[in-house]
Amino acid sequence: MKPYKFILSGGGTGGHIYPAIAIANELRSQYPNAEFLFVGAKDRMEMEKVPKAGYKILGLWISGLQRKLSLKNILFPFKLMSSLHRSYKIIRTFKPDVAIGTGGYASAPLLRAASNKGIPCLIQEQNSNAGITNKWLSKKVQCICVAYEGMNKFFPSKKIIVTGNPVRQDLLDIDSKKSEAIAYFNLNPNKKTVLILGGSLGAKRINELIDSSISYFLTFDLQVIWQSGSYYVEKYQNKGNENVQVHAFINRMDLAYAAADFIISRAGALSVSELCLVGKPVIFIPSPNVTEDHQTKNALAISDQNAAVLLRESELDEKFETEFSKLFNSEEKQRTLSENIIKLGKPNATKDIVAEIKKLIKSS
Repeated sequence: MKPYKFILSGGGTGGHIYPAIAIANELRSQYPNAEFLFVGAKDRMEMEKVPKAGYKILGLWISGLQRKLSLKNILFPFKLMSSLHRSYKIIRTFKPDVAIGTGGYASAPLLRAASNKGIPCLIQEQNSNAGITNKWLSKKVQCICVAYEGMNKFFPSKKIIVTGNPVRQDLLDIDSKKSEAIAYFNLNPNKKTVLILGGSLGAKRINELIDSSISYFLTFDLQVIWQSGSYYVEKYQNKGNENVQVHAFINRMDLAYAAADFIISRAGALSVSELCLVGKPVIFIPSPNVTEDHQTKNALAISDQNAAVLLRESELDEKFETEFSKLFNSEEKQRTLSENIIKLGKPNATKDIVAEIKKLIKSS
C-alpha cells in the first residue's frame, strides 16, 4: 500500500501553527511512512517554525483583510486569487489523501482548493469564538474539531467533534524534566522561578507590567524567565541579569514550564490548553484586543473553577502585586490552583483529532 499523504495549513501565530505541528507529529507516529506537506503564508512565522519541526512548507502570497480602511485591502482579491491558483497546483502535484486546517490566512485557499478537488478535509478551531477562515470553510469540510461546547452557533452541528486543542506531547511529562530545565536555563535550583508568557509576538501591557515589577519580584528572591516577544525584545533585553532572562521566543517550552513555579500568561486558546496540562499556579492576563473578548472568556472558564487567578489589564496597577503576593505566600493556594487546573486538561486531544482523520481516510 502506498504511503498516505497529509497536507496541513495553519499559521500567522503560534496558536495556529503549533496545533498543526502537534497533529502532524501524532500522524507521523501512527503512519511512519507517510508524506507531509505544510502550506503557509509567505513572510509569516510558520515559514520558520515548521521547518524547525522537521516538515517541508510552501508559502502562499496571502494575508488577511485589515479591519480598518487600508490600502492593503486593495491587494486582497489579487492575493486570494493568486493563492487559490497556487493551492490548486499544490493539490494536483502532491495528491494528498487528507487536508487539515488549523486556521490562519493560508488555510482558506488551500482547504477550499482541496475540498473542491474532492479531498477529505478537517479543520480544527482553537477558540470559543470561531475565526473567519474556519467559518468560511465550514460548509465545505467533512469534520470540524473544536475545543469548546456550543460551537454550533458557528458551524454545522453534525460536523462538530469536541476534542480539545492539540498540544505538544512533550508537555505531558514535565515533572521529570525539572533538572534538565534548570540546567538549560542556567537557573539557581534553590530559588523559585516565575515564567512570563505574552504570546509568540509579545504583549505590550504585560511587558510594561513586568518591566515595572522587576524590583518587586526580586524582593521575593525570584528568578524570572521573561518571554517578551519578537516585537519587544530589543526594548527589554537590557533588563536581563543573573536573575532576569529576557527571550524573544522560547523554543523549549516544555523546559520553561518544567522550570516554572509560577506562570503569568495571556489566555489564548493554545496557552490555556497547555497550562491545563502543565498544572502550575497561573495568573491569566487576557488580551482585551481580540474578537469578542474571547481570551477573557477562556480565562473565566478556568478561574471560575478556582483553577487560576484572572486579572484584567485594567486592574493590573491596582491589584497585581497584591494578588501575586497572596499566591506566593500561600502554599495552600498554589496547591489548590495546580490540582484544579490539571483536572481541566484534555491530554488526548491530539489523538482524538487523529482518530477523526483516520475515519476520513477510511471513508474516502
